[in-house]
Amino acid sequence: MVCTVPVERDPQAMTESPETASLTASPRPNGWRVLVVEHHTQDAETLVTALRRHAHDVHHVATATDALHTYTEADLILIDLDLPDLDGLEVCRTIRTHHDTPLIAVTHRGTELDRVLGLHAGADDYLVKPYGMPELMARIHAVMRRTHPNTKPATITHGSLHIDPSANQVQINGKCVELTRKEFQLLHLLASQPGKLIPRTQIMNQVWGDVWSRRTLDTHISSLRAKLGHKHWITTVRGVGFRFDRAESS
Repeated sequence: MVCTVPVERDPQAMTESPETASLTASPRPNGWRVLVVEHHTQDAETLVTALRRHAHDVHHVATATDALHTYTEADLILIDLDLPDLDGLEVCRTIRTHHDTPLIAVTHRGTELDRVLGLHAGADDYLVKPYGMPELMARIHAVMRRTHPNTKPATITHGSLHIDPSANQVQINGKCVELTRKEFQLLHLLASQPGKLIPRTQIMNQVWGDVWSRRTLDTHISSLRAKLGHKHWITTVRGVGFRFDRAESS
């Protein structure tokens, strides 16, 4: 039996357009979920079309604000540093503060100082416009090889609970449990550190990035407990955070 994590539907999040929602869908075979942050329409269209031809699942946004609301669902970010609402370097710094998502700056800023600033801001690579698509694809593959080595993530088993991060699958007594993407990330974070108290702020930063509310976490914890059918697996430490109790998993 195969169970997968479906598209997240968070009532606390901003209303999603069909294009935004597509970012959380499962990637095509051998493809990555790529977020293109590009203000120039023609550049964006060219880049998105080329990436889709290479079987990647591509989502495009034109502003820093939209990028900061969607980047957590991407496997790779391609960002132009010239954005209308916030300098791209600030976007890079914000993303890198909360996540290790691979990030490549694709921009007209081509001086040595620009490159140095971009790399210091958190970019894993830096490509100056105009560029050739073969070079971009080579750089993408090089970055993804470094950041996603071909090692299968370890499965987690606590009694009847089995979590397979490589397939985004959760089973209890061999039966699939359907979780949203955020519920899966939340469970994996807690279950990978059984017995350890994890603060609310750490959970929110690792699962939601910098766009969240206290109610969002509480709602997901409640839903997760209900779906697992064992509310005592996740213990609330009031005012501090949550802990996964392995003893309750048997």
